[in-house]
Amino acid sequence: MKKLIVIATLALAPVFSAQEMVTKPVQSYQTAQYQAKKKAFVDNLLSKMTLDEKIGQLNLPSSGDFTTGLAKSSDIGKKVEQGLVGGLFNIKGAEKIRAVQKVAVENSRLKIPLIFGMDVIHGYETTFPIPLGLAASWDMNLIQQSARVAAKEASSDGINWTFSPMVDISREPRWGRVSEGSGEDPYLGSEIAKNMVYGYQGKDLSVGNTILACVKHFALYGAGESGRDYNTVDMSHVRMFNEYFPPYKAAVDAGVASVMASFNEVDGVPATGSRWLQTEVLRNQWKFKGFVVTDYTGINEMVDHGMGDLQQVSALALKAGVDMDMVGEGFLTTLKKSLSEGKVTQAEIDLAAKRVLEAKYDLGLFTDPYKYGDAKLAAKEVYNMENRNVARNVAAQSMVLMKNENQVLPLKKSGTVAVIGPLVNNSLNMAGTWSVAAKHDKAVNLMQGLQANYGKEVKFLSAKGANIDYDAKLEDIYAAHGKKTDRDNRSKEELLKEAVDVANKADVIVLAIGESAEMSGESSSRTEITIPQSQVDLLNELKKTGKPIAMVLFTGRPLALTNVKDTPDSILNAWFAGSEAGNAIADVLFGKVNPSGKLPMTFPRSLGQVPIYYNAKNTGRPLSQELTDKCEYQRFRSNYMDECNTPLYAFGYGLSYTKFNYSDMAVSSANPKGNQTVQASVTVTNTGNYDGAEVVQLYVRDMVGSITRPVKELKGFQKIFLKKGESKKVTFDITPETLKFYNGDLKYDWESGEFDIMIGTSSDQVQHSKINWTK
Repeated sequence: MKKLIVIATLALAPVFSAQEMVTKPVQSYQTAQYQAKKKAFVDNLLSKMTLDEKIGQLNLPSSGDFTTGLAKSSDIGKKVEQGLVGGLFNIKGAEKIRAVQKVAVENSRLKIPLIFGMDVIHGYETTFPIPLGLAASWDMNLIQQSARVAAKEASSDGINWTFSPMVDISREPRWGRVSEGSGEDPYLGSEIAKNMVYGYQGKDLSVGNTILACVKHFALYGAGESGRDYNTVDMSHVRMFNEYFPPYKAAVDAGVASVMASFNEVDGVPATGSRWLQTEVLRNQWKFKGFVVTDYTGINEMVDHGMGDLQQVSALALKAGVDMDMVGEGFLTTLKKSLSEGKVTQAEIDLAAKRVLEAKYDLGLFTDPYKYGDAKLAAKEVYNMENRNVARNVAAQSMVLMKNENQVLPLKKSGTVAVIGPLVNNSLNMAGTWSVAAKHDKAVNLMQGLQANYGKEVKFLSAKGANIDYDAKLEDIYAAHGKKTDRDNRSKEELLKEAVDVANKADVIVLAIGESAEMSGESSSRTEITIPQSQVDLLNELKKTGKPIAMVLFTGRPLALTNVKDTPDSILNAWFAGSEAGNAIADVLFGKVNPSGKLPMTFPRSLGQVPIYYNAKNTGRPLSQELTDKCEYQRFRSNYMDECNTPLYAFGYGLSYTKFNYSDMAVSSANPKGNQTVQASVTVTNTGNYDGAEVVQLYVRDMVGSITRPVKELKGFQKIFLKKGESKKVTFDITPETLKFYNGDLKYDWESGEFDIMIGTSSDQVQHSKINWTK
């Protein structure tokens, strides 16, 4: 067996102890006595409610903004007073939220408190890397901690419900919302899903600094045709259960309090109106006990899907299992009529209202409706230095070193560095997409981070060099939600000349190029997933100077980098790193932190390969491994005439400033039987010049099955820290549970036969050992 010589990553020390980690579902605190008490309370309250008040609990409007003095007199305030609102979202600030809550609990007939939601996606005011970047850390402690910090900040400011985590599996980089998910793999996605839930909800939802999590989008939102947002999804149930459903189920098993329906259709029915999804799968099979909310106007949009008028689609959604209607007010305006016409039942309305009330009970709002939101507490908790330091650490670990020839990185703490690129001095874009509560103007940009940390030792020169795109109209589209790109109206030639002049005065170039923040995210699909030509021209012009180039890549999605990868000496994928982006990038560039990221999603060579993902199925005419590795074409085999089968950068890939050696793999049994545990192990040695850490990855292939199986599947990973020269044995326990999948009858089981056990540094750099396992 050949030994693998690989490049690995340095992990920061965990930012909180293992004892503080939540590892069990939040419902674990809900004893039988608690459940009985909750049932009695909610049943009693329901018995006092009018039909209008029950339907009101199902209504989730967007509040907009108003001054606290207008809370009662506003249109929303009047509806709250009438008991026609169950919760609000898009209202920010402890005092404003308290003012609206006061209307609910002091002026409405039954004084039922509201819940307050917000898109707290990757942080509140202190923002962390975009979720795809968080996933690249492969560090569940840090991912859980990011959600815990977000919950503490948001709860102190009055928010008690977040529309996160988004766990949609996607193999489609054209889809902008890959930035908001965890990538292509169901195992990694499941681990992240449950840890985000634990971070938001803690051990006890009644504690004032925990908030309701909402897993989304149920289901299959990441598989839309052609990568176009909100588009049709059509796939087999076998694929759903094996490849796309696991992260949703992991969140449910972790005790997630709410689930959001997705915009797309499934089996020809919009997910918002799918009883099979929301009742049969979610509640009957997975035993989900929380409540279901639509996405923004999700019920109303079923009209355009062709499912009927607003009354029809509202009844369809309620009967499917939707409990709360976000913004559309279809429930509020039609359910009463549908009840009188026998199109919905009183029991269905009561059940939906009951689930919403139960969530409020779990939050402790009936005991203290003002427990969330304290302006004095928020002043201490929100965007404080402790939280920003956590964000800086997490951001540094999310970055993926994709290339490092000639050891250009880490940079020397001396000489002159030219810092060039369209976002070098732009703070507004550092947080990336879906950062609605962030203090964008306070985010640390790249130039600020470099100057603040190394300005006394290194002379930094700056130039823009290029705009995000040559097309001003397109760049204006990219600059959504106030995230201006600061377009420079000078000519292309003037911008390039300034950049070259600055570069010629420097010893090394740090070139920051890629996407702007809103080039990925919701409604940000792209037909081309390359770096815009304006920036490619800048890179090529700077290459002519002969100076070493360290490229910092800003992106919210996998990009096709074939036309740029050979030009710079180094490529550091910084994603969009959040509030402390500039500081974190500086930490990595100068070696204070060794990059610890591994790709959670495959980077293609070209758009024509998409979808491309590591855990694909084989074909009946596969290209041989030898020809695949050589990128050679063979007719009548499954390959391209004009492109390799292999990706540019594989799932699980990531370099570092130190090297690791893997010993030959040892497997405890070649012929296990029954419920035996098989141990697969390797010894990893840090043979480089830096302390570091490696994400050791376990993959398994089921060689023969009753249905076709993927060529490999991630089944475990361990992130280990090793000092220079240190070795550590890494062992994975493999049981029959590891081998289970949903067969053609959708039965979750494993089958006897041959299995290929793989351990390595990425999905395409592994060593193999075959075993034969019988039941």
